[in-house]
Amino acid sequence: MIDSTRHPRLARIDNPARLREFDEAELPAIADELRAYLIESVGRSGGHFGAGLGVVELTTALHYLYDTPRDRIVWDVGHQAYPHKILTGRRDTIHTVKQKDGVAPFPKREESEYDTFGVGHSSTSISAALGMAIANARGGNDRQVVAVIGDGAMTAGMAYEALNHAGGMEPEPNLLVILNDNRMSISENVGGLTRMLGRATGSHTLNALREGGKKLLGDRNKPPARFVRRWEEHWKGMLLPSTLFEEMGFHYTGPIDGHDMKALVSALKLLRGMKGPQLLHLITTKGKGYERAEGDQIGYHAVSPFDPDQGVVAKPGAAKKPTYTDIFGDWLCDMAASEPKLMGITPAMREGSGLVRFSQEYPERYFDVAIAEQHAVTLAAGMACEGAKPVVAIYSTFLQRGYDQLVHDVAIQNLDVLFAIDRGGVVGPDGATHAGNLDLSYLRCVPNMVVMAPADENECRQMLSTGFRFQGPAAVRYPRGSGPGVAIDPGLETLPIGKAQLRREGARIALLAFGATVPAAAAVAEELGLTLVNMRFVKPLDRDLVLELARTHEGFVTIEDNVVMGGAGSGVSELLAAEGVLLPVLHLGLPDAFQHHASREDLLAEAGIDAAGIRASVLARWPALAQPLAAAPRNAAAG
Repeated sequence: MIDSTRHPRLARIDNPARLREFDEAELPAIADELRAYLIESVGRSGGHFGAGLGVVELTTALHYLYDTPRDRIVWDVGHQAYPHKILTGRRDTIHTVKQKDGVAPFPKREESEYDTFGVGHSSTSISAALGMAIANARGGNDRQVVAVIGDGAMTAGMAYEALNHAGGMEPEPNLLVILNDNRMSISENVGGLTRMLGRATGSHTLNALREGGKKLLGDRNKPPARFVRRWEEHWKGMLLPSTLFEEMGFHYTGPIDGHDMKALVSALKLLRGMKGPQLLHLITTKGKGYERAEGDQIGYHAVSPFDPDQGVVAKPGAAKKPTYTDIFGDWLCDMAASEPKLMGITPAMREGSGLVRFSQEYPERYFDVAIAEQHAVTLAAGMACEGAKPVVAIYSTFLQRGYDQLVHDVAIQNLDVLFAIDRGGVVGPDGATHAGNLDLSYLRCVPNMVVMAPADENECRQMLSTGFRFQGPAAVRYPRGSGPGVAIDPGLETLPIGKAQLRREGARIALLAFGATVPAAAAVAEELGLTLVNMRFVKPLDRDLVLELARTHEGFVTIEDNVVMGGAGSGVSELLAAEGVLLPVLHLGLPDAFQHHASREDLLAEAGIDAAGIRASVLARWPALAQPLAAAPRNAAAG
């Protein structure tokens, strides 16, 4: 529960209606309490940190001035929304964020009526808000709609597609877009001159003149109105970063200081009563109010639990195992040292995808394209056309955005591009929007693709080399976090394409495990005396080994950290059917449902693909295996 002695005003606010009972003069103090409580809560739970601190004043002002939840606020990107969650009924549970059955890390419609749109990725808010505004207008209601976009979200093309649509509509939609420019987004730092101009362009006088002029001049498409509008655009364009938005049909206000509550409330009051598409440009500081976060905006973007008095500090103890992300980052630099044609591409995930070292050692071959996954894939295709070897480092869930480009621009042309796909399979605390549960299904159906899934750290490095040496599109898909702890060979050896590894020769049933599920499957195979195959390749499958095992076993169990529907196991059944082989096959994998946020371990257990779940499913299908054959199993040589 909140400490009412430390946060006396916030303790009285369990929903926005209670916030609106306060006098406007108290809003700065409420914002101060909200910021302090956010620091305290995230310190306790961990989670997204810096972006939320930067929108405390904005969140407070929006819920004070707008009639939420009747009025709609769409947050983009979603990790800005922690202050919003605190003010909208989740104050006392915010410390459970990202935990199983706790508060979701992003806006989630089923969690709260105040979460108007689910936004786990980015750059969707303007499209969604425009859709809401159109539907509201057709329904005859006067509900206000606000899209808050920032923290890099204005770097994706979808935002500009929505702006272009909204600004060109007739009749004009009533829509407010708030650009939260926290200097990690589209604009450079601003100084005294731009702050002064922001006060001028955001003033009641200027906007009153503009609105009065619209009424006087009449139809916006007649020559006098067009002339005055163009004159205003060019006047502002000489001095302000507004021309783009004005040209797209939005009335631009700003930039103003997003931490100046008085100026912010004044601007919002004005814009709330204006018709047509509006854009308010705010300058904010990511991590505002917590000095360490302001000084290290990348490091404090998201944090583990920490003591706010000391900041984030490394925990003492044994050396950590390298993560799969670390393995990729090291491999990329090692391969680049011997291959001058290698190019590294990331859609705004330098840190998350392990490209920090590469960006420092090979800056001329490093390309961060911002949050623009479609562009990242086609950029790679263009590079490959001219003889370069691009490596696209991308999260599984984000590659979904570039799927059309993967098919049309890479695979159809059989171009030489390697996809290093991080966060494949169950991801965990970030929830369904960040899960990589679908990639094996959507990759294996694409002609010309080679798809690999490593069982351990060393195999990941070998597969990256294999994909790099392969002439054509290839993907290596690996999970979040660390592996089983296998020693890593520093070389750049490759694996034979489409060849699995028979890890254990047993009897009766063969476990065909893909990727991260191999260690759990190995434990079950050992206990029950079963055959274990590390499949390695999702596409192409090891046809010869699969058919050989089908002749000598009573059944197969396929195991994958991917949805069962259309996944790697489906490929095994397709192969058997094509060859006319009738064999019982049990497919284990992720469910045909979006799993909620929880730890990776919890979600694997929930799906039944941890060791206990695999064992239970196998014995339920073949109960006689509870009494394994007396013959001692033979361990196959590593292949």
